[in-house]
Amino acid sequence: MSERTLFADKAKIQVKAGNGGNGAVSFRREKFVPRGGPDGGNGAPGGDVLLVADPHLSSLVDFLSHVHWLAGNGGHGGGANRTGKKGASLVIRVPVGTVVREAESGQALADLDEAQASFRAARGGKGGRGNAAFATSVSQAPRFAEKGDPGQERWLVLELKLLADVGLIGPPNAGKSTLLAALTAAQPKIADYPFTTLDPNLGVARWDDQAPFVIADLPGLVEGAHLGAGRGIEFLRHVERTRMLAHVLDAAGEDPLAAFAVVNEELGRYQERLNQVPQLVVLNKLDLPQAREQEPALRQALEGRGYPAFAVSALTRAGLEPLLEALSAGVQQERAARPKVSTEIAPPQRVEPLRVQKVGEGTYRVFGRGVERLVGRTDLSSDQAVARLQRSFERMGVTGRLRQLGAQAGDKVLIGPHEFDYLE
Repeated sequence: MSERTLFADKAKIQVKAGNGGNGAVSFRREKFVPRGGPDGGNGAPGGDVLLVADPHLSSLVDFLSHVHWLAGNGGHGGGANRTGKKGASLVIRVPVGTVVREAESGQALADLDEAQASFRAARGGKGGRGNAAFATSVSQAPRFAEKGDPGQERWLVLELKLLADVGLIGPPNAGKSTLLAALTAAQPKIADYPFTTLDPNLGVARWDDQAPFVIADLPGLVEGAHLGAGRGIEFLRHVERTRMLAHVLDAAGEDPLAAFAVVNEELGRYQERLNQVPQLVVLNKLDLPQAREQEPALRQALEGRGYPAFAVSALTRAGLEPLLEALSAGVQQERAARPKVSTEIAPPQRVEPLRVQKVGEGTYRVFGRGVERLVGRTDLSSDQAVARLQRSFERMGVTGRLRQLGAQAGDKVLIGPHEFDYLE
C-alpha cells in the first residue's frame, strides 16, 4: 500500500446480514397420533451487521480493499422441536466521527460521533417456523414449514468527519502544519511548497490545568474549493464538526487579507453556518522581517472586523502561549454551550403500505413489504402452504382489491419475483 493511502475519509461498502434458517417438517413417532404428530422446530435468525465507533481508529483505509461484509446465516430447524443455531453477528469497527449514508439515495442513516456508538447496518432475517407451529385442531398434521427471511443487504457510504475541537484553516503554505507541531506533539510532514498537507493531521493540546483539546491541521483552501478545487470538498467536510476555527495567515505574504477573504468565502459557500463558528486569526511567520513590518496593520484590520488576532512564529515558537490560552478558553466555552456536535439524521422512510395496481391487460402487481415477505416465507411447492397463503391474501385484503380492479380467473398476479394465477 502506498503511503498516500494511509488516510482515507470516504469508502463505499456492501453489507449483507445473515439469512434466517428454514423451519423443519418433522413428525414424532407416537401411537394413535396422525403420522406421530408434528415436531418440526423453528429456524434461527440470521446475524446482524453492526457498525461500532472505535476511538483507536483514525481512517477508513481498510474499507478500500475490503468492500463486502457478510454476517452468519441462521441454522435450520430440526426434528424433536429443535431450533437452529443463531447466525453470528458481524461487528465492523469504524473511526469515531463516521457518518453512514445509504449509497443510492445519499440519506444519512447514522452519525457515530461518540466512542462505542453503534448502528445496525443490516438486520438479520427471521427464522421460519417449523410445522409444529401450524398444528391446529383442524389441521393436526401440517406437512409444510416456513422458509427463513433473507438478511438485509445494502450498499453504504462511510464518510469520516474529524471530531476536532479546533480546525486550523487557511490558504496553502500558511504554516498550519508547523503550527500544529508547535502546539501539540503531532509530527506532520512539513516542506517548503504549496499543498504540503494532503490529509488532515490531528494533535492534542493543553493549556495550564485546563482539559486537553484536539487540533486538526486541515489541507489548504483555494478559490473554488466548495466546488472541488484543490482538496475541495474532501477538506471541507472536516470543518463541519469543529467547535472553533483558527485561521492561519502568512503575515509575510503579498496580500494576507485577500487570502483571508477567499477562505471565508469558500467556507460560507460550502455551508453557511460555518461563518458563524467562532474564529480567531493567527498571523504566522513573525520570524520574517516582512511579517513583522505588516503585522500591526493586519492586526488592526482584522480586529476591526471582529476577529481576535495573534502574531506568532510557529518556527521559533514566539507568541504561542497567548494563542494557546485563547484556544483553550474558546474550546471550554464552546464545550459548555455545545456539549455535543452532531450531524442531524433524517428520519427513516416509512414502509410502503399494501397497494394493488393493474400493470397490463390481465396483469396485476401487488406492492407491500408485508405481503412480499409472506410470499417469500411460503414453501410454494406445498399444496397446504399455498392454501394457507391464499387464505392470508383474503384476510389481508389482496383478493378484495383484485376483485375491485376487475381481475378475472386466469389473470396474472405479480408479487415480488413471483407470478401467480388469479383464481375465484
